[in-house]
Amino acid sequence: MPPKKAPAQEKKVLLGRPSNNLKIGIVGLPNVGKSSFFNALSNTDLGKAANFPYATINPEEARIPVPDPRFDWLCDLYKPVSRVPAFLTCIDIAGLTAGASTGAGLGNSFLSHVRAVDGIFQVVRAFDDAEVIHVEGDVDPIRDMEIIQTELRLKDIEWVEKQLDALKRSGRSLGNTSLADKAKKEEIATVEKVLKTLTVDNKDVRKGEWTNKEATVNGLSLLTAKPVTYLVNLSERDYARKKNKWLPKIKAWIDNNNPGDALIPFSVALEERLSSLSDEEKAEAQKESAHSALGKITQAGYASLDLIRYFTCGPDEVRAWTIRRGTKAPQAAGVIHSDFENKFVCGEIMTFEDLKEYGSEAAVKAAGKLRQQGKPYEMVDGDIAYWKAGA
Repeated sequence: MPPKKAPAQEKKVLLGRPSNNLKIGIVGLPNVGKSSFFNALSNTDLGKAANFPYATINPEEARIPVPDPRFDWLCDLYKPVSRVPAFLTCIDIAGLTAGASTGAGLGNSFLSHVRAVDGIFQVVRAFDDAEVIHVEGDVDPIRDMEIIQTELRLKDIEWVEKQLDALKRSGRSLGNTSLADKAKKEEIATVEKVLKTLTVDNKDVRKGEWTNKEATVNGLSLLTAKPVTYLVNLSERDYARKKNKWLPKIKAWIDNNNPGDALIPFSVALEERLSSLSDEEKAEAQKESAHSALGKITQAGYASLDLIRYFTCGPDEVRAWTIRRGTKAPQAAGVIHSDFENKFVCGEIMTFEDLKEYGSEAAVKAAGKLRQQGKPYEMVDGDIAYWKAGA
């Protein structure tokens, strides 16, 4: 008797909006360096940096090119007229304070702005400076991180309890026969599980285990479902010597509370100084002191949103197209134009690694490495694609 096939593992649901046009918000307490970081990251002065709480009220937005050595190599190979890298849309959001979930400070406005983004850069202050006031009186990054986690969770709990109450009231007359009734019961069970994750398990929603059957969790637009990258703002001296008394404690707190979340130390003071220099001066300055972390931060934010990119290449243009991990070939083609998705025939795909190894498209083709892929093909980060669509 042949052995039984192992049951296929159910695919975990991707949290967040099913879109490639995702945004990341810069979050933190007042006066931790959020707006100065935004200005350095976007190379603008859109963010209002000031030494008092709530200097930022209305969020500012900028598109940040995502550094990618593969894109640079392709541009060197094809020498195109136009070069379009992948971008990360970044939002500077007002500072949060304790009590924001009940409307304290700019609480309601702040939380609505966080709800509107898809991921979070959480800026944590770990530098002492008597001239830069701290809204809580002293520098304590662990307390600051706990304030933000608590406020986001409290708002989620309030929101989920309202949703669950409404679902239960509308579900009192549910039977067991119709598919609609069964779907409604599954939705109630999922929302109950979300509430348990937040209250009993004491975990953020993004740290729960969610199957495709529980995809309704995405419809709740929860604050704690958004991926978080922790950015620890150090003094320039501490960043250069890679030492700070708070870093081990911050790492331990993340490992204990939100294991797996990224932690990136950086220095706003250094980034501000470098941003005022020309490219040549910047390169020289980084030889003498620490390197900028902005490229690493941008790449981490892009990856945290489950974004990948594929390339289209030619003498006219080399372009990186942003898609979400798990996107199939027709939908990836549709990012360029909806006709490419609606009239999709196939894609001619080669990997970046193969092109780099063989040196030219003709050599890749001669080696049998150019593949024709149909509708079921799931795109891989770094694919180089040429689409064929019907008339």
